[in-house]
Amino acid sequence: MSQPTFKHRIEQVRKLLYEADHVLIGAGSGLSAAAGLDYGGAEFKQEFHEWIERYGFEDLYSSSFYPFPTEEERWAYWARHIWFTRYRVKGMELYHQLFDLVKDKNYFVITTNVDAQFEKSGFSKDRIFATQGDYAYFQAKGGENKKLIYNEEWVKQAMDATINCKVPTSLIPHHPDTGEALSPNLRCDSFFVEDEHWHQQADKYQDFVLTGSKKNMLLLEFGVGFNTPIIIRFPFEQMAGNFEGTTLVRFNRDYPQLTTPYVTRYIAFQEKLNQSLLQAIASMATMSASA
Repeated sequence: MSQPTFKHRIEQVRKLLYEADHVLIGAGSGLSAAAGLDYGGAEFKQEFHEWIERYGFEDLYSSSFYPFPTEEERWAYWARHIWFTRYRVKGMELYHQLFDLVKDKNYFVITTNVDAQFEKSGFSKDRIFATQGDYAYFQAKGGENKKLIYNEEWVKQAMDATINCKVPTSLIPHHPDTGEALSPNLRCDSFFVEDEHWHQQADKYQDFVLTGSKKNMLLLEFGVGFNTPIIIRFPFEQMAGNFEGTTLVRFNRDYPQLTTPYVTRYIAFQEKLNQSLLQAIASMATMSASA
């Protein structure tokens, strides 16, 4: 049902949004990048200049794999990394506009992002499934203890105490109940902690999909590439192919293509994802379906 012109595609999304009983948002790192979160540009270079000079870092993603020789160095870096990604920036305008687009609909969000931009921008925490974790929490490094530790106060203390890219040994974090070593609650190995809240949101996501499969469901996919396609990209295509009343709208400049051949209810936007694009949809979404 995709049309070749931008105007036709916008009109289709307007009608679909108006008629949708369920709106499921799937978001990857491309959405935060489009919103303005800078993981390798001027802001990164300004905030991490000491680490760049000392370790040769080029961007936030690759630097997270650096094999620091000491725990004091590792935790000085991670304090700034978490602050830069999770606490430094309030809800971005693009996320606010996305919320305005769906706030009056029955919506749910599944995201691989760990920056909490959805929650910061007005989306209900009960309607967000952050599959890969949240930088606001530490977990036991071995993964057996399921209690997560909120880390904002520690991040502030560690940043204030960092000298020469090191924190004092006394600030290396440990689990308050067991004394175990900690790590960020980020899915990067088999020890990722899926706590009670994670499982609750996973169940809500499955329930939302099951109910939506029998109704008019609109899938809005933003900035999802091929890093972890089995979480959002492939399942969204399968839903659009298998559920009679479901349509997939994909916003992706670099990877608009389908990998599931039998999907027919599909619209792609390769145009730059920005406020103007969402404004174009929002301005038409307020019109009646017959306008």
